[in-house]
Amino acid sequence: MATASASEYDVIILGAGAAGLMCAATAGYRGRRVLVLDHANKPGKKILMSGGGRCNFTNLNSTPANFLSDNPHYCISALKRYTPQDFLELVDRHGIEHEEKAPGQLFCKDSAKDILNMLLTECEWAGAEVRMKTAVDRISETDTGYCLRVGSGDLTCESLVIATGGLSIPTMGATAFGYRVAEQFGLEILPTRAGLVPFTLQPELKEQLAPLSGVSCPVDVQCHDQHFREPMLVTHRGLSGPAMLQISSFWEPGDSLAINLLPACKIKDDLLNLRKARPQSTVGHYLAQHLPKRFAQAFNELNGWTGPLQGYKNSDIEQVADVLGQWSIKPAGTEGYRTAEVTLGGVDTRQLSSKTMAVLERPNLYFIGEVVDVTGHLGGHNFQWAWASGVAAGNSA
Repeated sequence: MATASASEYDVIILGAGAAGLMCAATAGYRGRRVLVLDHANKPGKKILMSGGGRCNFTNLNSTPANFLSDNPHYCISALKRYTPQDFLELVDRHGIEHEEKAPGQLFCKDSAKDILNMLLTECEWAGAEVRMKTAVDRISETDTGYCLRVGSGDLTCESLVIATGGLSIPTMGATAFGYRVAEQFGLEILPTRAGLVPFTLQPELKEQLAPLSGVSCPVDVQCHDQHFREPMLVTHRGLSGPAMLQISSFWEPGDSLAINLLPACKIKDDLLNLRKARPQSTVGHYLAQHLPKRFAQAFNELNGWTGPLQGYKNSDIEQVADVLGQWSIKPAGTEGYRTAEVTLGGVDTRQLSSKTMAVLERPNLYFIGEVVDVTGHLGGHNFQWAWASGVAAGNSA
């Protein structure tokens, strides 16, 4: 039997991120000759920066309901076949210590490097080659698969997997390359925009909240019938924190956000009872009991709530309760791809097999991870999609 030349592979994967490396190891263990290419100087850059450098590598409670897509049923099959428990077993096999920071959210105890090293080790054991600093200049179809033009010459493969990610965090090397490949082969791309991203504010409100930069408090934020109860963080640019990042994926320019600043309180009842029990007490006193001191003070001043509660009519108290329970703000916009954790939209999944991630019209061309129109909530879900879609393609490519 003739041996394959140094430029011939069974599978070439473009993108050495979470989905690409997972796919490479999976295909390699099937005995496929696998090459991973990436234009960046190091693999897994987004893995290393995720979770504040500790990598929120999965969510034990991840279900298809935690994902946004124009074709919501698409992700179900892959997520069912490769679960958070499956990935956790891999992590445990490699002896990586981890902790559950918030319900279901698993992080490395030491460093995100542990997850990247695990994936690179798996690729090595599976015989998959990872080649960095390699840009692909051209892709063309051949009778038996694909030919890729790189700086050192041509590479050929039977199966081609696109795992190039989305547009988020361009400083990490994110580009629109994957979308261009999809378009080259006639696929539809759904409009893309930044997801899981902080909000910017109109100048006036930004100035009013400026003294609160760095203050965090738990809120319930609502937009388009979606709501999240998580911490909100005031920054020198606007609003961030898990609550704002989560709702940003559902927000569209021009929308207002309704923020309940005291989701654990029955605000109106509390204020009426406080007026009865301690008439000299103020709204400011009430806020200081339930919100960080700086926030309570600034929000009180912002709304001009002065004087003791005995001077407040029932209708006044109702008004205060409405403002605190339904603080309405209209963001100026978001910080965009510069700080977005993910890209919404992407390759329309109606053109792909939910079993293999392959293009229905071209069964040896695959799209996985963030490049496709599947976006998870914050908290480890996007990594779970990377692992699940990577395994699905790796078992087929």
